Amino acid sequence: MTKKRILVTGGTGFIGHHLITSLLRNPSNYIICVDNNFTGSMENITKFRKNPNFEFIRHDVTLPLYIEVDEIYHMACPASPRAYQLNPIKTIKTNVVGTINMLGLAKRVGAKILLTSTSEIYGDPTMSPQNEDYWGNVNPIGPRSCYDEGKRCAETIMREYHHQHGVDIRIVRIFNTYGPHMDPYDGRVVSNFIMQCLHSEPITIYGKGEQTRSFCYVSDTVKGIMAVMDGPHPGPYNVGNPNELTIHHLAETIHSLTKSNSIFIGKPLPINDPKQRRPDISKIHGDYGWQPEISLKEGLVETIDYFRQLDPTVL
Repeated sequence: MTKKRILVTGGTGFIGHHLITSLLRNPSNYIICVDNNFTGSMENITKFRKNPNFEFIRHDVTLPLYIEVDEIYHMACPASPRAYQLNPIKTIKTNVVGTINMLGLAKRVGAKILLTSTSEIYGDPTMSPQNEDYWGNVNPIGPRSCYDEGKRCAETIMREYHHQHGVDIRIVRIFNTYGPHMDPYDGRVVSNFIMQCLHSEPITIYGKGEQTRSFCYVSDTVKGIMAVMDGPHPGPYNVGNPNELTIHHLAETIHSLTKSNSIFIGKPLPINDPKQRRPDISKIHGDYGWQPEISLKEGLVETIDYFRQLDPTVL
């Protein structure tokens, strides 16, 4: 039986781990994971290493890659503010040069390619919820710009390769995603709050905590990504949970679920921190019937349990 050869860039990352787990459930898939491990972890692919349908290649997508594949999930890029601000030029090159290289590969071998873009392309939105037709409100020279503008440019490159060269593309815009195999120290709000609560450290609230986000459990995010890849339309599609809540509410929920005795402390808001973020998912729901299934409480319980397993000495 001829297997479908699927390339996953950024496969040692958090969402990459869960995507590969889902793809390997189909025995007709052969997965090639490519990562330079700048932010990923080899521990995220340990359980795959003995699977005959899995292969790992240590490679930086800013360099050309010459392999034969049928599909490409292009996910490589630092995604947390702490990671992408550590080396902003590298972040831009990964988004721009890396995407050009993966599109060049897709063009050469006739592969279908999906880009995981981000809700950050909407910047600090002036409308809510954000649908795919909204152009965004982005600072092109702010501290988040290397990621925001890098992804916006990557989407443009995808569209032009589709129009000029006929490459079969898919674009998804991922909103805040959480779940097991998150990096506990990546600086994102869910992992921050959980770790602070488990270690009885002060819970850091930026501003008054009135800024809003919507959090999608990782298994739901992966189902949305795969639905778009398997569907006939290029997108873009928002993939996220439309249930909006304040950061303070999130902190209180995690505080309650962990039974923590942590106190709450306030700090100034970071520059260009979006005041709200909520996806309009009517497009992906209408085309593919996708919507999140896991509640915030269910997902947080699973994530907290995972973090406790990493360090049994915590609360």
